[in-house]
Amino acid sequence: MVRRAWEALRAMGAPGEVIVADNGSTDGSAEIARAEGARVIEIPFRGYGSALRGGIEAAQGRYIVIGDADGSYDFGETPALIARLREGYDLVIGSRFLGTILPGAMRWTSRIGNPLVTGLLNRLFGLRVTDSQSGMRAFTREAYGRLRLQSTGMEFASEMLIQASRAGLRITEVPITFHPDQRGRPPHLHPIRDGWRHLKLMLTYSPTVLFLIPGGMLMGLGLLLMGSQLLAPMEQPLYLGPVRMDFHWAILGSLLTLSGYQVIQAHFLARIYSVTHRFQEPDRLLEVGFRILTAERALLISLMAILTGLGINAWVLYDWIAHGYGALVSGHTRLVIFGSTLIALGIQSFFSAFLFSMLGDAYKRQRPNGRSSGNPDVIAVIATERR
Repeated sequence: MVRRAWEALRAMGAPGEVIVADNGSTDGSAEIARAEGARVIEIPFRGYGSALRGGIEAAQGRYIVIGDADGSYDFGETPALIARLREGYDLVIGSRFLGTILPGAMRWTSRIGNPLVTGLLNRLFGLRVTDSQSGMRAFTREAYGRLRLQSTGMEFASEMLIQASRAGLRITEVPITFHPDQRGRPPHLHPIRDGWRHLKLMLTYSPTVLFLIPGGMLMGLGLLLMGSQLLAPMEQPLYLGPVRMDFHWAILGSLLTLSGYQVIQAHFLARIYSVTHRFQEPDRLLEVGFRILTAERALLISLMAILTGLGINAWVLYDWIAHGYGALVSGHTRLVIFGSTLIALGIQSFFSAFLFSMLGDAYKRQRPNGRSSGNPDVIAVIATERR
């Protein structure tokens, strides 16, 4: 692998370096790399993403090419990737699906899982790639500085594409040949575990899909069920065709409303977390929200909801007492459910206002305004062209 990287640099006529990022190998590969002229970077953290981040941060070149050191990627194909960078692209993916996958190079689980992950990434983040999980990539140092990558595991591949899309980088692909693993031992890949980590990462980076849409649907359906109950006659249930919709539907509506509201709050907490932990640029929606819905206004709205709910329940209590403590009619029960839901929403909003106020201060202090340093972590060979 190291020799093929040196050969590629010579073929391009470009000065450069070959780096091996080693996070704890015990098979002598680090010594082999040094003997072949590579610079070995010792990474103290475990994980595929950690190794790559550490190696990339140590590189001194303008152009960086990364690939796994298991023999599955041929660094002799480096010139084709670098050529696209010189054309003005920021990130070049070596696509196995556009190129050749040799017999025994890719397990059947990956042949199914990779297109699924790629399709979901394309759908959620507006990408147009064919091989999101390819380990052979090339990019400029300037482009890498805009990505602010955090992942330490196999999901590093997906995070790079997500952040590249968000940063507006120019992305393209070139066909490559994928070879069978040359290590003579089973790979570290765990299809279910690694697939879940990719899915979790994508959902984390897309809080609208994970939180806002489900939360909005739950709360909307809940409000619809409770609102429909308020249209029913005071002493009679509501009928929707042959279906009797009594106050039990209002209880279900209350449950859905409260659950949906909690999920929507989680959506905004996730957006704040993404910005303050430098996963994404400052969020325009949050900027507007913090400016319009101040803590004082949120507290006032919360108190109004609580007082309205208390007023509704107080009226039901008064009417119940006035009629001699008899059985509550369906209309009274529906009103109590509605009023109690307003009280619960108001209490949640009241205390959440303080939390969002504290997070808002942190958000304003920690807007990302520069390159990520990237913390150092599987063995990877990185060929670069020096500045």
